[in-house]
Amino acid sequence: MKYLNLIDFMVIGLYLAILVGLSIFLKKKASKSLEDYFLGANKVPWWAMGISGMSSFIDMAGTMLIVSFLYMLGPRGLYIEFRGGAVLILSFMLLWSGKWHYRSKCMTGAEWMEYRFGSDWGGQFARIFSLVAVILTTIGMLAYIIKALGIFTSMFFPYSPETCALFMIAIATIYTMISGFYGVVYTDLFQSVILFTMIILISAMAYSKIGGSENLSAIAEKVTGNDEWTRSFLSWKVKMPKGYEAYQDLTLFAFFYLLRNFFFGISSAGADPRYFGARNERECGTLSFLWASLMMFRWPMMIGFAVLGIFLVNGLFPDQTIITQVAVLIKAHIHNVTRENWTESLTNIMNFPSNYPAELINGLKGMLKDDWQSKLHLVSFDGTINTERIVPAVILFNIPIGVRGFFFIAFIAAALSSFNSNVNTTTAYFTKDIYQRYFRSKANNRELILASYFFTVALVSSGYILAYNLHSINQIWGWLIMGLGGGLAIPAMLKFYWWRYNGGGFAIGTTVGIIMAVLCAKYFPHAPEWQEFSAACFVSLIATIIGTYLTKPADDAVVENFYKSTRPFGFWKPYKKRLAPDVRKAMEKEHKNELIAVPFTLGWQVSLFLLPMQFMIRSYGEFYINLGVFVFCLTGMYWFWYRNLPPKTKII
Repeated sequence: MKYLNLIDFMVIGLYLAILVGLSIFLKKKASKSLEDYFLGANKVPWWAMGISGMSSFIDMAGTMLIVSFLYMLGPRGLYIEFRGGAVLILSFMLLWSGKWHYRSKCMTGAEWMEYRFGSDWGGQFARIFSLVAVILTTIGMLAYIIKALGIFTSMFFPYSPETCALFMIAIATIYTMISGFYGVVYTDLFQSVILFTMIILISAMAYSKIGGSENLSAIAEKVTGNDEWTRSFLSWKVKMPKGYEAYQDLTLFAFFYLLRNFFFGISSAGADPRYFGARNERECGTLSFLWASLMMFRWPMMIGFAVLGIFLVNGLFPDQTIITQVAVLIKAHIHNVTRENWTESLTNIMNFPSNYPAELINGLKGMLKDDWQSKLHLVSFDGTINTERIVPAVILFNIPIGVRGFFFIAFIAAALSSFNSNVNTTTAYFTKDIYQRYFRSKANNRELILASYFFTVALVSSGYILAYNLHSINQIWGWLIMGLGGGLAIPAMLKFYWWRYNGGGFAIGTTVGIIMAVLCAKYFPHAPEWQEFSAACFVSLIATIIGTYLTKPADDAVVENFYKSTRPFGFWKPYKKRLAPDVRKAMEKEHKNELIAVPFTLGWQVSLFLLPMQFMIRSYGEFYINLGVFVFCLTGMYWFWYRNLPPKTKII
């Protein structure tokens, strides 16, 4: 094929063979019990789960999307990704929500609902609605992953994005089903080696390119129109290209995205199987610290892709008005082209030019000159650079054939790491909380694992269908995080912090929140994300409070057991009085240290991600200021968090 040679295909084939081989090797171990299949029987080392967490968060879709914002804004693109890509929820998982979930001794977040609300109708309702919310979120997340997978792979193969994504997802579904949580962790470890190799190579290429250029800032301004591309610190307004104008109020968006992280972080963020699979509370903290620290390496790679993308676009399109003319020409000759089918239309034009009018093809050749088909990848529906395709374009134009296969599998690895983690977690919910509990309580281990296989196929199929009814990665991510996330944030949060809160309040608040998120997406599809988030949060908060007081409180013994075993902070006065004085004093000290540590931990994480980007683009003045912030925040973390972690052998 045009963009890959025999060596590339051999590398890709070897990668896929290792994945399938690993899954077959781990099948016997994973199928011993549900605990083995979904949690690794609590035998997986904390460092392996930390690396696995990092690998699952370095996804293809997120990388392509974040690179698009870094391409437009420089390091300040990080602030837009406060909505999710900067994974600030790790700060809260590190401090408390991870260990609170560990203390529950539950296998899934839905099982956790019954532990919190009891087994009456409210608890059952909460358990079911928690599952519904997780399934909906996972379908959206899979659509996000699949959409990016199709966009990426179709730039290397002469097939539509739908066909390319279907092939890769089929393989990933098979190995995820067979190997369970062991497969999630150990394939993530294997794929982490590939990812780190790519990170080093791209970072080195970009750093060398900047060193040999006359002026990165001037070239970035010419290509993106942003005269402050190398700046790192927040500014109230920024210049954004057509289609991204909603993000020009950068500080406002960063604030709302940070608020969203706060709500999500203090609520459900710790409901990850890695915490349920930890061996003690200390491991919950240390695996989170390793997880967040390793995420730092993602950012020099992404700013590296953005830098290489700027130089690439500057070379390919010295006059960017050509891009607008190309888009106008295509729309004039293909009357049924829409934003939703734009990518597929471009793929068909590139691969089957004889199917289109000669006037269109000759016009494209005349405008784009040499290698017109490859350049066409970068044209967006709006007549601008399609920034979501910067990553595959850099690989296509900057990486020599014969080496592209390695970069190809590195991004496939990133996509599949996120894919298998999401699928494994959600399948555990279904098998444990629906199938076993309500349909086949006496089902044997083999039947339960078979049920998980069937559900996995249904889940992935739903995500695939959704992916190709939406026009961009950003559209999916924005609604998923700010729309649906806003509808679920308040009901999920209150379960930790308010003693009167019950299953009825959770069920009603969650239902109303989901409905509000769907209505916003349907009737106000172009509303700013912060407005979607605010509306969904406000409506679900009112519904949650009303639902709580319309239904009877949860059983007193259940609530007391939850409070004594989990020990959260918040409005727990009736139950706090029942604790022994020494226990209460120790718990208050723990809570005080954790809350004081929040700004230090968030500051540490943000400065950690900025530092390598500032160094990469040689913004040394801001680098040294940020280094001081990093050291200060790390010291605060040590004093208020790390030195207070319990030893491994301590049983709480």
